[in-house]
Amino acid sequence: MRHALLLLLLLAAPLVAALGPRARRRDFRALSDAQMAAVATLPPAEWDAVDSGHLAHLLVPRVSDTAASTQVQAYLSSVFTKLGWHEDKDRFKQQTPLGEVEFTNLIYTFDVDAPRKLVLSAHFDSKWFAQGGFIGATDSSAPCATLIDVAEALTPLLKARKERIAAGTPLLSATHDEEDAAETTLQIIFFDGEEAFHEWTDTDSVYGSRHLAEKWDAEYLPPTHDFVRRRLAPRPTVLDTVDVLVLLDLLGAPRPSITSYYRETDWMFLQLAAADDKLRAAGLVEKGLKEQWFSKYFGFAGGGIDDDHRPFLHKGVPILHLITSPFPNVWHRMADNKDALDLGVLRRWNRIMRVWTAGYLGLAADDGAAGAGAGAGAGATADPTPAPRNASPRTTTDELVRP
Repeated sequence: MRHALLLLLLLAAPLVAALGPRARRRDFRALSDAQMAAVATLPPAEWDAVDSGHLAHLLVPRVSDTAASTQVQAYLSSVFTKLGWHEDKDRFKQQTPLGEVEFTNLIYTFDVDAPRKLVLSAHFDSKWFAQGGFIGATDSSAPCATLIDVAEALTPLLKARKERIAAGTPLLSATHDEEDAAETTLQIIFFDGEEAFHEWTDTDSVYGSRHLAEKWDAEYLPPTHDFVRRRLAPRPTVLDTVDVLVLLDLLGAPRPSITSYYRETDWMFLQLAAADDKLRAAGLVEKGLKEQWFSKYFGFAGGGIDDDHRPFLHKGVPILHLITSPFPNVWHRMADNKDALDLGVLRRWNRIMRVWTAGYLGLAADDGAAGAGAGAGAGATADPTPAPRNASPRTTTDELVRP
């Protein structure tokens, strides 16, 4: 992943912008303090150790096209099958510096009939080293486990809403239209083949996301799809159904520092920061952690850290890249194992992503409960004030910055 090469991108920024945003600015559901706390503390319970629960199955070497990778895939499949999500396996073979390798992207969708998708993603493979044994706890076992936690926590809310709509009793208020909110479903992607086998280049990296972006860009929507009825030309593809691709990587170590790299998703980044602020103010994160994780200074337009989002970004898909910079000091070292993870940090990431995702999808834990309001309750806050901009690019010596 990302080696010590810095590219100048300011000339490339207009080209990326010219691709045209697919983003659809939407109102986050403003949760009351009580609703936020309820979402943050939904089952399953908080992890009691960095290597317990799902992480126990993910903290293993997971090099693409190995028996261990197949076992991890089977475990992920078992989790989402139990939750009742639709599974799609994007399996393909491609040449690498080590010869032909079979890759498998795992795609899980709550409601395949929904016209739009919020995509949360992470790569599940671990980097190949000749001596073997590399786990990649922050890279990217922990982000994968957080995605599972979000799915487990919010699936009951998504199912309950789907049942209300099917019964003809959706919640409707001056501030919340449940049928409209349900048009955007949650999709979770575990990318295979993010890591380079030899040296990070355009071709020796992000194998899975490159394949999936190309596949979806060439897959036209059926004539009955909502987007096709609204727009005849250019004919919409599966990529047009993606509101935003949120990518988690290199998370779980102490003292993360997160920056917003793309202007069209700054507003989503601000909602993440606001969710974290409210969780801390409510005492719902552990004490002793670094307070501010989300930078008030934004990255420069047109560039960021190279990762699985690159193929989607180049095709015009809005991106929210959640990656700590500078990288954890265990990056691509054998020390990137369970000892690199901080339990309080992991729990905080889980709660931030639960609350942010619920707000994006318009979910609350008390929806449908007797006496519960469908709209924002007392204590709900408006969108956060835009943060100051920093025109200077953020760089490190161990990342590849590119459009």
